[in-house]
Amino acid sequence: MSLTDQQRQFYENSLQVTRAEIDELDGLIEEELAKVKDRLAELQNAKKAARAMYDAACQRLGVANELAEAEEEEEGFEN
Repeated sequence: MSLTDQQRQFYENSLQVTRAEIDELDGLIEEELAKVKDRLAELQNAKKAARAMYDAACQRLGVANELAEAEEEEEGFEN
């Protein structure tokens, strides 16, 4: 069954419109991913800074650093 000229035009138009929509969505996805990556980097830097302060406080107080111990245990389980 062949398409009429009107049907062909409809489907060609649909292709163009949906392709443009897909391209736009791809761009929006990339923008959101970039925002998430930036936010994750900020949070990781904040965690590192807080961890450094925690480590220093443990040393100054002469108490065990349970965070460091927990990380060592986790690494032992992963290997």
